[in-house]
Amino acid sequence: MGQFFVIHPDNPQSRLVKQTVKIVQDGGIIIYPTDSAYAIGCQLENKSALDRIRQIRHLESGHHFTLICRDLSEIATYAYVNNPSFRLLKAHTPGPYTFILKATKEVPKRLLQPKRNTIGLRIPDNKIVQALLMELNEPLMSVTLALPDQKYPLVDAQDIQTMLGNQVDLVIDGGVCGAEGTTIVDLVEEIPKIIRAGKGDLTSFL
Repeated sequence: MGQFFVIHPDNPQSRLVKQTVKIVQDGGIIIYPTDSAYAIGCQLENKSALDRIRQIRHLESGHHFTLICRDLSEIATYAYVNNPSFRLLKAHTPGPYTFILKATKEVPKRLLQPKRNTIGLRIPDNKIVQALLMELNEPLMSVTLALPDQKYPLVDAQDIQTMLGNQVDLVIDGGVCGAEGTTIVDLVEEIPKIIRAGKGDLTSFL
């Protein structure tokens, strides 16, 4: 059974943040809260952890993974961002949005959407995530925690621990998360395209 940490949503305990990052750096998979739903993630370069996440989520090889980033400068390291896209990113981050962009060579090929060479990126408005990213000093590779036999994402960390604690290395209880995923916006073309309407205001993308 994996570990279970209760981390304060407004004042994340430094000791637990450091222990979480150590688990990630050692190749572990973590489940953590965001500003939308719970997510499951691992270290960017860890192929075996990525494969474990694919098995847990029953994901096909072409499924988009998301890089969870600290800020806009980190996004610019991993994706090509033109001026119109930058303005949209600046206006909607941090927040419950995932943006699809053309990936730079910094992104491992196994994470890319194979035909388009794109990657999903997001900056969550969540203090636990921000504390983890500051300590980790690189993005987390993640997907929403939505199981194949479940219509909606799991919202309660205790339930998640009961169901998945033996398949992951850590579950973080940061309070109850919503069941609504992020809004996904494709910014590859000149005109933004909403791929999935989720949490967050859609007005700027219509």
